[in-house]
Amino acid sequence: MKTREGGPSRRVPIGSEVAPGGGVHFRVWAPGRAVVEVVPQGPSSSVRLEREPDGYHSGTIAEAGAGTLYRYRLDEEGPFADPASRFQPDGPLGPSMVVDPSAFGWSDHAWRGIGLLGQVLYEMHIGTFTPEGTWSAASERLRDLADLGITAVEVMPVADFPGRFGWGYDGVNPFAPTRLYGVPDDMRRFVDRAHALGLGVILDVVYNHFGPMGNFFRQFSAAYFTERHATEWGEAINFDGDDSGPVREFFLANAAYWIDEFHLDGFRIDATQAIFDDSADPILASIARRARAAAGTRSIVILAENEPQEARQARDVEHGGFGLDALWNDDFHHAAMVALTGRAEAYYSPYRGSPQEFISALKWGYLYQGQCYSWQNKRRGMPAFGLDASRFVLYLQNHDQVANTLRGERVDRLTSPGRLRALTALMLLAPGTPMLFQGQEFAASSPFFYFADHEQPLAGMVHEGHKQFLAQFRSLAGPEVQEVFVNPADPATFARSKLDQSERDRHPEAVALHRDLIRLRREDPVFRAQDGGNLHGAVLGPESFVLRSLGAGGDDRLVIVNLGLDLCWSPAPEPLLAPPFGQRWILIWSSDAPRYGGPGIRAVETQGRWRIPGQAAVVLAPRPLAETTSA
Repeated sequence: MKTREGGPSRRVPIGSEVAPGGGVHFRVWAPGRAVVEVVPQGPSSSVRLEREPDGYHSGTIAEAGAGTLYRYRLDEEGPFADPASRFQPDGPLGPSMVVDPSAFGWSDHAWRGIGLLGQVLYEMHIGTFTPEGTWSAASERLRDLADLGITAVEVMPVADFPGRFGWGYDGVNPFAPTRLYGVPDDMRRFVDRAHALGLGVILDVVYNHFGPMGNFFRQFSAAYFTERHATEWGEAINFDGDDSGPVREFFLANAAYWIDEFHLDGFRIDATQAIFDDSADPILASIARRARAAAGTRSIVILAENEPQEARQARDVEHGGFGLDALWNDDFHHAAMVALTGRAEAYYSPYRGSPQEFISALKWGYLYQGQCYSWQNKRRGMPAFGLDASRFVLYLQNHDQVANTLRGERVDRLTSPGRLRALTALMLLAPGTPMLFQGQEFAASSPFFYFADHEQPLAGMVHEGHKQFLAQFRSLAGPEVQEVFVNPADPATFARSKLDQSERDRHPEAVALHRDLIRLRREDPVFRAQDGGNLHGAVLGPESFVLRSLGAGGDDRLVIVNLGLDLCWSPAPEPLLAPPFGQRWILIWSSDAPRYGGPGIRAVETQGRWRIPGQAAVVLAPRPLAETTSA
């Protein structure tokens, strides 16, 4: 509990809270307003709050309690929803609700949180993960993920937003879990259930802008925003200008709130390149500190999306960094997509999907660490040397990249089964931190579109803007193609994006592939170590390469990936292929196994030559010659 000097004990410095001695205490920042009133819904009369010296207004209403609906009136304007509302039962345009978080009975008292090492992430959109699109329905499917070997669910943003559906990146109530998925306690039950199954829950948060509809922050203070910076999606948040102190406190409180009141295990922070802060204490570093403090003895993980690849965000503060744990690695994804599809247009154009790209991405993280990036005609990235491989999140699919196609197609619809199995193995056995996108594990046939339920004229503007964005792909720029794009505001677009969970049973080969690879990653001591420093690679051919992970006492592992034709390698003048002294390689896993839908397993190292199957990945381990027979 936190206590404001001269005021009652509070969990969060702003918003409405049930007071320990009864009633509800309200506190809101509105520095330019002379009179701020709480307007309860119903026959109760409004109550004027006391103005504090620093622009806050606060007071207690003895008759209020959990479930009370209210708004704020500002100098006779409004009324408006509470910027720090804990729940908006009728959406952002409706009244706020007083919520008592202490009323929920948690059962996760023994849960100690999660660390970065060993995580297998799963990106989930609650509204489309099940047909019902609710926390409760999603909770019923969590065991499927635990059985697969997933360790943490990364939930796309849930801060409330207008409309009937959306991705969540245009939220306008940062403290209020959207009513579209249930009530706040439904979210708590989801987290509690996940912890009971051994799953962590990470929340995707948007701290770079507010959505355009239902955004009342300017009515409370224009200082929430700044003209010194600009984002692609709206006004930038004021983290470093005049009157930025209470703005910073708002977002720091928000980070602590999710960790404290919902027992979350960390964050994925959206588009950190659009979080501008020139102050001596970067807001991202402050958010990380505040969130970890709120977690207490629990361990949490903080990830970031950062398009310009500022590797310092994942460095320790003592070494000039921001103290975040890991960064999404688009370079790996882009190289993989070119290798899988053969298409290198738009932001894929600087990549070739080459063996060396994969070797470098897994060894060093980002491919672009300060070189000229031809697509943007400027330098991209900063050095990432010295960062552990686990600090880079690897993926073949995510919400953005699936939606950035003509038909919202998943990658298995854009490539051959063999290539996809091979690169799935590479991602899940690499020393980085792997992430699956919902449905990927069972080859979901449903597309995933960009959807947003806006009213006109905004809906039309969003539709045109999305088409213009995708027009950077030459293949999607023609008028005949533009007419094919689905309308983001059409309810059918949202409905078509929902997973059919019965496909989990109808596509057993895909499930087996992911389950077996995750088990191998978890149980094999060499892969489990995630030791990028002991990873070495070599190019074997135009589309083939080998990765050797050095294990203790010569217990090494080879991962050989061949995305091209069958390769017969003789002679084999590559030292990474040499087995430890007195041993030989044996095959311990192959993507060609029939249980994964493959054509059948073939021997790889035979006496005198290597036979590397095409469009496949294989894993080899050493065994003493005395325990093996010559092939």
